[in-house]
Amino acid sequence: MKPGVTFRRGGAAPHLALIVVQILFGTWPIVGKIALRALPSTGLVAFRVGGAAIAFLFLQSIVGRVVIESRRDYLLLALYSLLGVVLNQFLYVKGLSLSTVINSTIIGTTIPVFALLISIALGFDTMSWRKALGIVLAACGVIYLVDPFRADYTGGKTVGNLLLLVNSVCYGAYIAISKDLVKRYGALTVITWIFIFGTLVTVPVGGYEMAQTSLQNASTRTWIAVAYIILAPTVGCYYLNAWALARVEPSTVAVYIYLQPLIAFALAPWILQETWNRRTGIATLLIFAGVALVISRTKSKIIEEMSEHPEALSH
Repeated sequence: MKPGVTFRRGGAAPHLALIVVQILFGTWPIVGKIALRALPSTGLVAFRVGGAAIAFLFLQSIVGRVVIESRRDYLLLALYSLLGVVLNQFLYVKGLSLSTVINSTIIGTTIPVFALLISIALGFDTMSWRKALGIVLAACGVIYLVDPFRADYTGGKTVGNLLLLVNSVCYGAYIAISKDLVKRYGALTVITWIFIFGTLVTVPVGGYEMAQTSLQNASTRTWIAVAYIILAPTVGCYYLNAWALARVEPSTVAVYIYLQPLIAFALAPWILQETWNRRTGIATLLIFAGVALVISRTKSKIIEEMSEHPEALSH
C-alpha cells in the first residue's frame, strides 16, 4: 500500500471477497491432490504456470501494458521468477504429492515468518520481542510437525514436509526482496513477468515428464481440476484480493490467511480421507500462535508487501 491511499470502504463486501479468496486458496491443494493422481508433479506445475502466464498476459492487455525500464529489472524479474514461481511451484507441488494437504497448509502458513526473517536480515524491517517470540513459536511448531529426530526418509512424507518447508523459505525470500519492483511497476505487471519467465523452465521440464507419462488415467475430472487450479486459486484470487485491498487495511488482508488452513482442514478429511492426529494439532497451534504474533500489531513493513502479493497466501 502506498502513502496517501484512502480506502474506499465497502462494508461487508471486501470481507466476503476475502473469504472467497481463502476458500479458493484452501481448496487448491485438495484439487491438486486429485490432479496428481494422474499427472506428474512437474506436469501439473507446467499446466498451472503456463496457463496462468497466458491468463495474466490477457489481463495485462486489458489494463494496459507497462514497459520495463531496464535490463537490470528484467534480471531481477528472472530472479523473482526463480524464487516465486519455479522453485516455489516445483517444491510445493512435489512436496504436496509426497505429504498431505493438512501438512502442506500448516507449513504454508509460515511464509510470513520467513518473509519477515529475510526482510530483517536485509535491513528492510526491524526485530522486536513480539516478532522474535512469534518466529520461535512458529519454528517450534514446524520442528514438531516434521519431527526430524524420528524422520523416515524412505516413506516420502518427511521428504515432502521438508520440500514444503524449503518452498516457504523461497517464497518468503521472493516477498521480501521484490517490493521495489512491485512499487514501481505494480503487482500485476510483476506477477505477469515472473510467470512468463517461469514458463521458460517449468513448461519444458513438465512437458518432458508428460511425454513420458501415460495419460490413460487422466479423466475429465483431472482436466477440470487443472482448469480450476489455473483459473480459481491463481488468476481469480488475484483480482478479488486486489479489489478487497483497496477497501480494507493490509493487516486485515493478512489476517485472513488463517481461514485457508481451516478450510483445508475441514475438507481434506472429507474428500481425501486424510486424518488429524495429536502432533498435527499441537504443531498447528504453535505455528498459528507464532504467525499471529508476527502479523498482528507489529506495524511490520513485510505485511504491506504480503498484501500486495495476493498469491503469497497461496503457492
